[in-house]
Amino acid sequence: MARLKIEVRGKLLTTITIPVRITDINYGNHTGNDAMVSILHEARAGWLRQHNFTELNIDGTGLILSDLTVNFKSESFYGDTLDIKLYATEITSKSFDLIYSVSVNRNKTESTIAVAKTTMISYNYELKKVISIPPGLLTLLS
Repeated sequence: MARLKIEVRGKLLTTITIPVRITDINYGNHTGNDAMVSILHEARAGWLRQHNFTELNIDGTGLILSDLTVNFKSESFYGDTLDIKLYATEITSKSFDLIYSVSVNRNKTESTIAVAKTTMISYNYELKKVISIPPGLLTLLS
């Protein structure tokens, strides 16, 4: 099977810094794939929090994740501090992609740990239906 490749591109939204915790480490003594998904989620929540939003309330609208792809490039370890750059791409009236570039700086050398992509859909949880992205979020994305 061909590997899905993620191109780091789009509008840079923010950089979030997240430390690798001991609970993020797996039996291989590096950050586990499940922990990386949680780290990406934390970065996304941090970006929204910077604008006084949450995934459940962006001007009365929520977000739901429909797709997730992670390309691992290198290992990260307990004690590392990860810098996650978030980029917005593929913006439509009801969805957008977030690209995550995850890196670490060790010995004054930056290394890419992973790149990831999530497709986020604007969603009304009360009505249980997809709706248009609210103007405030659309402005942040474009």
